[in-house]
Amino acid sequence: MQQKIWNKIKEEFKIWRVGAFPGLLIIAFVVAARLTGSLQFLELITFDALMRLRPTEPVDEKIVIVGINEEDIQILKEYPIADKNIALLINKLQKHNPKVIGLDIIRDKPVNPGNQQLEKLFKQNNNIVGIEKVLPPYQISASPKLPPERIGFADVISDIDGKSRRILLGTKTSQGYKFSFPLRLAEAYLAPDAILENGKRDSKTMRFKSTEIPRFTSNAGGYVKEDDSGLKTLLNFRSGNQRFKKLSFQDIINDKFHPNLIKNNIVIIGITAESVPDFVNTSAVGETHRGRIYGAEFHAHAASQILNAVLNNRALLQTLSDEWEYIWIICWGIIAISLGRKFDFSLFKSILAVFAAGSILIATGYTFLVLGWWLPVAPVLLILLINVELSAFSFYKHEQAIKESLKIKIAVQERTINIRENTIRDAFSEIHNGPLQILAALMRDANHQNLSQKDLNVNLQQLNTDIRDVLEYLQLEAINNQESLRLGTGKKIDLKRPLHELFYEVYSNTVERNFTYFKTLKVKARDFETIDEKYLNIEQKRELCQFLEEALCNVGKHAKYVKRLSAIGKFNEGYYTLSIKDNGTGITCADENQGTKSAIELSEKLLDGKFSRKSISPQGTLCELTWCLSQNLCTTNKFADGVKVLFKHN
Repeated sequence: MQQKIWNKIKEEFKIWRVGAFPGLLIIAFVVAARLTGSLQFLELITFDALMRLRPTEPVDEKIVIVGINEEDIQILKEYPIADKNIALLINKLQKHNPKVIGLDIIRDKPVNPGNQQLEKLFKQNNNIVGIEKVLPPYQISASPKLPPERIGFADVISDIDGKSRRILLGTKTSQGYKFSFPLRLAEAYLAPDAILENGKRDSKTMRFKSTEIPRFTSNAGGYVKEDDSGLKTLLNFRSGNQRFKKLSFQDIINDKFHPNLIKNNIVIIGITAESVPDFVNTSAVGETHRGRIYGAEFHAHAASQILNAVLNNRALLQTLSDEWEYIWIICWGIIAISLGRKFDFSLFKSILAVFAAGSILIATGYTFLVLGWWLPVAPVLLILLINVELSAFSFYKHEQAIKESLKIKIAVQERTINIRENTIRDAFSEIHNGPLQILAALMRDANHQNLSQKDLNVNLQQLNTDIRDVLEYLQLEAINNQESLRLGTGKKIDLKRPLHELFYEVYSNTVERNFTYFKTLKVKARDFETIDEKYLNIEQKRELCQFLEEALCNVGKHAKYVKRLSAIGKFNEGYYTLSIKDNGTGITCADENQGTKSAIELSEKLLDGKFSRKSISPQGTLCELTWCLSQNLCTTNKFADGVKVLFKHN
């Protein structure tokens, strides 16, 4: 039982060793493409699609967006909004005790009237956070009346497709280390219970209490060699169509809101008018304005991510290490190859397998994304789409080749058995018709006492000769017919010898035979290059020697006026070509018979090669056999055409 299992494993290993090779190449190709960044765009698109599919989250009550919209601008009849109106808005909000007010409007210069009034509010209220811009090409300062600890930069980072999936939390500048606007809002909201500190597991990142913000690295997730300067993290956008409560300027001024929306919460004041270009491109959230959200909402997502991670254990997006990502991809690639092996080139089953495996993959990637882990989905899906079908085809072709090889082996074994049976039968006939007949006659004459001494000696001598002939015959057969070949001259050659030596012996014996047209030969040329014995078995050598003998006999029997005969064997780029060339006339396609059929079988089953015969100018015939010694050696496929053998059996 154990031996059967072990044999099955060894047989399966042999099939995998060849059949899995194309699938492994696809895995290597996809891994290489990912390493070079060729799949980054595809991975980012897949990431956005899965982000949009996440279950709807409730509105984050801790953040309110007060947007100055088109209607507000029309009513105020001004843009930029004057400092006095910003001051009026802040005063109205302060009456309802917000925890933090984030002003997402640049105020580096006065926008009169009302600048002094606004600057006074900045000084008197320590819960107001303003913005600046610190990244090139343009740097814009915040209001000089705001202290540094109440200023955050509002710069947004975009990917290669112009969309934003990351936030910059902190960066070095010429004026020192700066923090982002959303981080300042979260820091003010969480103080004094949770203060901003360096990470414990990763000292280069930030944390609030035990919540450590995962640091973005250059190869995180689907990114490849991305800029990881500063402290960045992936943005886990809130899902759903309504993420935050939104009020307008007029809603606040006219008291059209419930005070509890403001109390102890973060209020972000920003521009939400389409005529003012304060947009961030994203495809990771559901309802957007033509694939864009307002800058104020983007900062709300960033601040909300930090707050809910600290207060509610909401997941922050993380990625696997590079090593584990590629282990994940390769494992799925092996699964794809296994599916191809399982379904054995059934188109319907293969498509079903791709659909089932792809569904499991997407469901797994989706589940982990909801839990806060970004797994590689796009490269694995690409491997599945290609590898299941390709591997199924590869395994199918390899198994067919194995079955065909097995058929050939069985045919060879049957042929060997027949040869041995014939040998036994012939030996029996030799003994029966020779020594046994003489012995019977001697016994008869001895019984009748009419055998002279002279006749007895003659008969015993004949019996001795016949027995020795039978023994010599059996000794020759003992070489094993599978390892010997009897030529037309009656000579037997040992097929265990190197093939080029066998060719020389076949050539020498055959051209000396008493064929009509060999008598006119003037030039006999032969040259056979050596072949490594590992590329040929005994049966193939037998067939090749028979081919050479038959081709030479054709010349002796049919090539009228032949004066020159050459037999050449050459090795070139993994192929070996055996050529028999004469300058006689008389060989035609009508001469084809059983020899042609045997050669076709040789080419198709034993050598996977090609036979051809053609007339040459001014006269003569070229008969050639070409075959590939090893697929690893051959550089091109020379046998795209059908196989045609044109020579006569001797």
